[in-house]
Amino acid sequence: MTRIASHLSKTLAVALTGVSMLSVTAASALEITVWCWDPNFNGATMKEAGERYTAMHPDVTFNIVDFAKADLEQKLQAQLASGTTDGLPDIVLIEDYGAQKYLQSFPGAFEALNDSVDYSAFAPYKVELATVGDQTYSLPFDSGVTGLFYRSDILSKAGYEAADLEDITWDKLIEIGQDVKEKTGDTLLPIDPNDAGWLRIMMQSAGSWYFNADGSVNIEGNPVLKASIETYQRLLAAGISKPVAGWTEYTGSFTSGDTAATFTGVWMTGTIKANADQSGMWGIAPLPALDGVEGATNASNLGGSSWYVMSSAPEKDAAIDFLAEVWGKDADFYQKILVNQGALGSLLAARDGEAYSASDPFFGGAEVWQNFSNWLGAIPSVNYGIFTNEADAAVVAQIPAITSGGNVDEIIAAIDSQVRQQIQ
Repeated sequence: MTRIASHLSKTLAVALTGVSMLSVTAASALEITVWCWDPNFNGATMKEAGERYTAMHPDVTFNIVDFAKADLEQKLQAQLASGTTDGLPDIVLIEDYGAQKYLQSFPGAFEALNDSVDYSAFAPYKVELATVGDQTYSLPFDSGVTGLFYRSDILSKAGYEAADLEDITWDKLIEIGQDVKEKTGDTLLPIDPNDAGWLRIMMQSAGSWYFNADGSVNIEGNPVLKASIETYQRLLAAGISKPVAGWTEYTGSFTSGDTAATFTGVWMTGTIKANADQSGMWGIAPLPALDGVEGATNASNLGGSSWYVMSSAPEKDAAIDFLAEVWGKDADFYQKILVNQGALGSLLAARDGEAYSASDPFFGGAEVWQNFSNWLGAIPSVNYGIFTNEADAAVVAQIPAITSGGNVDEIIAAIDSQVRQQIQ
């Protein structure tokens, strides 16, 4: 063999070895696909989490697919119902209210994570809502922990300070609202009569829901439900609220100063703070508690979602490891998404971070995130069941009777009847 031929032979061998090594590298690389909604919130937090994991595992990349929430739910439901797993993601975001419906309707479709996630590290209510039997299926994400947002400048004109709104009842809030209106002319609350969120907030604050732990209907004969509707009727009759229609009118009411307060989830913080000219004019307080109700607390929830791994996931092991390592342990990660996206996660250890303890001049120097995080840990656990949406629809159907001061027992009987018909 000539020198040239020998050299070419060696060069070819080296080149082939390089191709082989590239093939091995390509074969070992993997991509985790995630379905979620809202690229500025859920998608953005998942992107940050993915970048952190890729920094530790360069062979792992992420494909984050953004949907409209309703489109994601429709696509996931259709594929699970058809039994077709091709095209499903590795990880999917599911709203907490719908979790039990998916888990119970499609057993085996989602991977239990008990062996990989330390659930004692998360807010108990978030763990409960994703548990069936002794298995838990979610990596808990954002909380909808509730509070009372209020215009401190307006309430101070009537003589009220932050301490006056700590750990009060709804009847006390009504009394305050009437006093404020008499002294300043300001109306306290906007109320969207077609939104049943108020009832969910009140019920969960006392550890009750439309359904019992075993999934049976818990409407007629439910003292917490009755107390919640009666409380709402007293609130409406007190003349301290204004009716609004839809989201834009609702948020526009209190951000414009047309009303002076609202009770809702922590995720409203960003909407309120978008009005920079109102800095220093706002305060936050715990949710009022139901009067005279056993188990009543000043903590509740509205909304929230969690991450689930599909049992059919092509990269199931990597997806589980990713969720457990970043979402399940990285307290610094939670500081960053709190600051950048306003995402209040439910990992309890994150509360010790610097971002959570920071005071906020917009809210009069209050430690906003620390307060919400403390309330998060006190939210009673309830079983949302698989028919919360159907129960909400039955409540909305009775809104005219509720708002007009109708007989509460008759209203509850009608809600109970409609729910039982729908879930047969």
